Amino acid sequence: MKILLLNPKTPDTFWSFKHALRFVSRKAAMAPLGLLTVAAMLPPEWELKLVDLNVTRLKDEDLHWADYVMVGAMIVQKESVHEIIARCAALGKTVIAGGPLFTTGHETFPEIQHFVLGEAEDVMPQVVADLRKGRLQSVYRATDRPDITRTPAPRWDLINFRHYVTMSVQFSRGCPFDCEFCDIIVMNGRVPRMKTPAQLIAELDGLCRRGWKDMVFIVDDNFIGNKPRTKALLRELIEWRRRTRTRIGFLTEASMNLADDSELCSLMVEAGFKKVFVGIETPSVESLEECHKLQNRNRDLVASVQTLQRAGLEVMAGFIVGFDSDKSDIFKRQFDFIQRSGVATAMVGLLNALPQTRLWQRLKREGRLETESTGNNTDAALNFKPKLNREFLQSGYRELVKKLYEPRNYYQRIRTFLKSHRPTGPRLRLSRADIIAFLKSFWVLGVWQRGRVSYWRLFWGTLLRHPRQFPHAIELAILGYHFRRVANSLQPTSSHRQ
Repeated sequence: MKILLLNPKTPDTFWSFKHALRFVSRKAAMAPLGLLTVAAMLPPEWELKLVDLNVTRLKDEDLHWADYVMVGAMIVQKESVHEIIARCAALGKTVIAGGPLFTTGHETFPEIQHFVLGEAEDVMPQVVADLRKGRLQSVYRATDRPDITRTPAPRWDLINFRHYVTMSVQFSRGCPFDCEFCDIIVMNGRVPRMKTPAQLIAELDGLCRRGWKDMVFIVDDNFIGNKPRTKALLRELIEWRRRTRTRIGFLTEASMNLADDSELCSLMVEAGFKKVFVGIETPSVESLEECHKLQNRNRDLVASVQTLQRAGLEVMAGFIVGFDSDKSDIFKRQFDFIQRSGVATAMVGLLNALPQTRLWQRLKREGRLETESTGNNTDAALNFKPKLNREFLQSGYRELVKKLYEPRNYYQRIRTFLKSHRPTGPRLRLSRADIIAFLKSFWVLGVWQRGRVSYWRLFWGTLLRHPRQFPHAIELAILGYHFRRVANSLQPTSSHRQ
């Protein structure tokens, strides 16, 4: 059996890091972990080929080669999925589709005949059996939350590591919180399920054996969803670092209550964690109440960010505008908060109702849903009727994002971060790609681009005052170039998307 696994193309968004990738001569930020894991669930004797459209083109000979095509996709990849399906249909290829895009919205793809909905572990044996018989069912739906200690290690052999900036592994699924806008709990539930520490370390060993030496993204819905289990893993990771002398570093996603646990922060830093993405969403207490972001209430959010920075972690954060409780000053409040907090990587998006979320269900009951979400957090559009004026929200959003990534504001935010950040934990290696990116930044950011005066101010100021943080500062400067390009590409959106 010959199976072609396809990862659709991701559009140019904050998360694509497209413009920063050129500095390090890589083609994509992350490898397609979901497809690599599904590949490991297929019989070892089958012939597999994985094509990631973010790093290479899909050729007709790839499609001709395959007996079946498996497509795994997120909502933001919808446009690329339609193109893939059309090409498969033209060549008479049977498609089996899975992933978040289809789990919460497969009904919108009538041109696809076969779906795997939900987590794949418990249903893939039946898919394999039916593939062997040549009698595929139209829908395979996971009815329970699988035990992920049975999840196989990803098939790293199917990709070329040189295409990617980071590799990804997963320790847990699910999040104990219940944010109204979030689709994580729809797909993975509110009870975190964990792999064993030995299992995750075996996956990391597999990466090391294949020569990986750089950053690894632990892509959990909430890395600290079960703190005791997370601490047990971290102690094992610390011992693994000592034993292997690895220079690998980690980044992950967590909830803001990480700042309340100094032991957990210390263990993360000692284990090699350098960055953590946190959903801050909004400085508005009323909006936090509205979306049930309980973990962010009753706290000084700037102080919590600075606690994590002082512990040795760079805080990346997500922010949302467009809540019903937002007032007309929300854009100023968001800007002031982000600047004061020193969150350099601030991902701001307009609120969208993702399929099947509690927000989606509420707005549907209220008759306010208008269209589907694109899944693109930088798409200046809302898919529902907001309380504030739509044009006001859209224009305010575009102006906020551009203002945040104007060189003077952005470089000032980096300096604020450097003042709070205490670089502790193991040092990571400086790769050849890092050195090349550093040299390219001289020309692109220091000579060619607008904002070069702010770049050189950051350059010399960091070198003199924070020399250990100098590589980190240049990395953030390069990322800022990408964010600025995306912000400047935001286009006015019609008042109602058809």
